[in-house]
Amino acid sequence: MYVYFMKNQKPLNEELIKEHVEHLKSLKSQGKLVLCGPFSDYPGGMVVYSADNLEEATSIAKADPFISSGCKTFEIRTLEVANEENNYLL
Repeated sequence: MYVYFMKNQKPLNEELIKEHVEHLKSLKSQGKLVLCGPFSDYPGGMVVYSADNLEEATSIAKADPFISSGCKTFEIRTLEVANEENNYLL
């Protein structure tokens, strides 16, 4: 599981937002999108998704129109999921 955090760099326009949504829909249709959204207390947002490895995870993030356009920068992190099934990593 991976997370890319985005930070605003340039203003967004309606067309770019639509392209970003299509990117998210594509991830969802591939079964990769877990969670996404903007932050209410920080100028940016995040996407939580699955990928086979860091290389694929990075390619997915770079393909996001918000990032490829230069309107947002990103930072990627590997997420180790803690849940009931793995006793919250205890």
